[in-house]
Amino acid sequence: MKDYIRVIGGGLAGCEAAYQIAKRGIKVKLYEMKPNVFSPAHSNSNLAEIVCSNSFKSNSITNACGLLKEELRKLESLLVKCADETSVPAGQALAVDREEFSKLVTSQIERMDNIEIIREEFYKSIDDDCITIIATGPLTSDKMEKQILKFTGENRLYFYDAAAPIVEKNSINMNIGFYGDRYGKEGDSSYINLPLNKEEYEKFYNELINAEVVNLHNFEKKEIFEGCMPIEVMAKRGEDTMRFGPLKPVGFIDPRTNTMPYAIVQLRQDNEAGTLYNLVGFQTNLKFGEQKRVFSMIPGLEKAEFVKYGVMHRNTYINSPILLNSTFNLKNNPNIFFAGQITGVEGYVESIASGLSAGINATKIYNNDKLVTFSDKTVIRSIIKIYIVS
Repeated sequence: MKDYIRVIGGGLAGCEAAYQIAKRGIKVKLYEMKPNVFSPAHSNSNLAEIVCSNSFKSNSITNACGLLKEELRKLESLLVKCADETSVPAGQALAVDREEFSKLVTSQIERMDNIEIIREEFYKSIDDDCITIIATGPLTSDKMEKQILKFTGENRLYFYDAAAPIVEKNSINMNIGFYGDRYGKEGDSSYINLPLNKEEYEKFYNELINAEVVNLHNFEKKEIFEGCMPIEVMAKRGEDTMRFGPLKPVGFIDPRTNTMPYAIVQLRQDNEAGTLYNLVGFQTNLKFGEQKRVFSMIPGLEKAEFVKYGVMHRNTYINSPILLNSTFNLKNNPNIFFAGQITGVEGYVESIASGLSAGINATKIYNNDKLVTFSDKTVIRSIIKIYIVS
């Protein structure tokens, strides 16, 4: 057995796993293909890059994801600590400045003596004599996918995911926009809200459903991820579908009319300086020019400056209930672990939890100790039961 543990992938799960191993005194070789190779959705060289929403969901302990964060804090999760330290206002949610978050994670991992970061794409055969955690994420490279297929024996599974655009705050018309959250919750005034009347909504809707998308023939299949659906796909399901989803107006009063708007678009702060805001729920596969044209029809965004457009990408994952134990390692080779979204877990915090679990149990195998099984009273165990255990 080699004197180190290999972690492939420097995303949320991979970084958390590497940290948990290294802090237990074991050497880690952490492979990250950036900046030599970028996926279709990644754009910077830092570890733990956030490519979709900047929200880690609820921070309230009365919410399952909020309680999960508390469990991870008690287990000394590095990634949740970094998220707390780079948080931006988002009501009851934990949202981060995505650039500062990835920078902080990178600096924390780089300063750990037991972690060697290897900046290259890993696609070699997985050695049986090296404990390995594969955390290559939903954007696993084609070369790595071929290696995974060799030892899983499973057909490739995938769905399509999308990200939302980001605009400059100073380009938002605040004569129309107003701060506040649904039902005017105290302390939750961090979102910018753009109300639409019926006529404005219908014009926007009609342009949206007829706008040009990228590779339409590929992305109109059934492999769309329902939890992160492109806004144009949602709109095509019915004229009022968006009004019961991300454009739901219930709980808001337009200060200009003192009445509830017909629909409302929310924007969430995206960086610590408060200069960038993302369009909540506006994941999209529209062509860039169409995003500028159609989304500028939203009242308040007429002169919006887009610093990042939404993109769609394919997510790859394995058949975890068939392949994995509840400790995130393969049933047919316990020295190989998987962690993160490639296992099918949904969400940033859930990916961090899987990386933490895989990291802890990889050290147990390294030390010939008994593997850790989380209590049924924990949210971490609930995630394992939902996504991993068949």
